Amino acid sequence: QVQLVESGGGLVQAGGSLRLSCAVSGRAFSTYAWFRQAPGKEREFVAAMTWSGGSTRYADSVKGRFTISRDNAKNTVYLQMNNLKPEDTAVYYCAARIGVITTTMFGAYDYWGQGTQVTVSS
Repeated sequence: QVQLVESGGGLVQAGGSLRLSCAVSGRAFSTYAWFRQAPGKEREFVAAMTWSGGSTRYADSVKGRFTISRDNAKNTVYLQMNNLKPEDTAVYYCAARIGVITTTMFGAYDYWGQGTQVTVSS
């Protein structure tokens, strides 16, 4: 049974940092991503990487502030978020796909976690 379990969300002041974790079990995937969804908005792409680490991709809105990474031994994907802004407030979802392309399209991802809330206060 495939499971993606996010953790690490919370409340932080603007300018602060959080690190989200996504523990993966059940099978291995070629590509992992983080998406987010704010109230009343569509789910949007944040970052993606291939498990090999050879390719990463970021949304323009987070480039230079967020970093996606993975720990092979722990089968865990991370999203380090620095210099957080109130507009980063959303539920953050981990996603995985069998294909090797770091696509920004959420429909291309095969499995999803349950989400973790990130709230940034001004």
